[in-house]
Amino acid sequence: MTSSIKGHVTREQRGAIMLIGLDRVAKRNAFDMEMLNQLSLAYGEFERNELARVAVVFAHGDHFTGGLDLVEAGPSLREGWKVPPGGCDPWGLFVGPRVSKPVIVAAQGYCLTLGIELMLASDINLCASNSRFAHLEVQRGIFAFGGATLRLHQIAGWGNAMRWLLTGDEFDAHEACRMGLVQEVMAPEELLPSALRLAQHIADRAPLGIRATLESARQTVLEGEEAAARTLPMLVRRVIDSDDAREGLNALLEDRSPVFTGR
Repeated sequence: MTSSIKGHVTREQRGAIMLIGLDRVAKRNAFDMEMLNQLSLAYGEFERNELARVAVVFAHGDHFTGGLDLVEAGPSLREGWKVPPGGCDPWGLFVGPRVSKPVIVAAQGYCLTLGIELMLASDINLCASNSRFAHLEVQRGIFAFGGATLRLHQIAGWGNAMRWLLTGDEFDAHEACRMGLVQEVMAPEELLPSALRLAQHIADRAPLGIRATLESARQTVLEGEEAAARTLPMLVRRVIDSDDAREGLNALLEDRSPVFTGR
């Protein structure tokens, strides 16, 4: 069943996968304040949903997002955007919690400004061959404040990041893949099915192991290798002393597929 949150964001549960859809099609899915808040609430639902193991973020219509709607959202952002109660921070930037489970983004058509930054804060990114990317902020008198200045150079290299951030020029799907912003480019009609297959593949793995992997990797990025190394023994103990770890070993010894419960 698919449900819409005030016509801005949809969410649909498919077994262990939660689909989160941007749904402001008439505005090329550009973010106004309501859409910012509703995406945050959808992420919060995903985090609290014990059945959902992986999220796939996609967009209705022909475009992923036109970025920030400066006409409608710009004036409100001067006062500062805050994560609403019960929400999570999709960009991992503002004051608020991040989700502890994997997020896959599937982008097509225009993917501008906040759309790129949403991908930078996600775990795996796929895009259609018709995707077009741009950080337009310097053309609008502002700058890329949604996380690109923190993260784009980490994956794309300093020169590549500055090439696009300082000009606001557009780049295509293959350039995005070359830089590492996306991991795979495919035909538009294959985009969502491929994202769902990948999400299910991950969902079939041990949830505790998946969360520990994300936690350790993210801590390395945010706090450095030494901090992550200090936390590693605690993560190992937490995961190794679990029903899932015992199930994984038993399945290996019994030559069968494991059934993980997340405990």
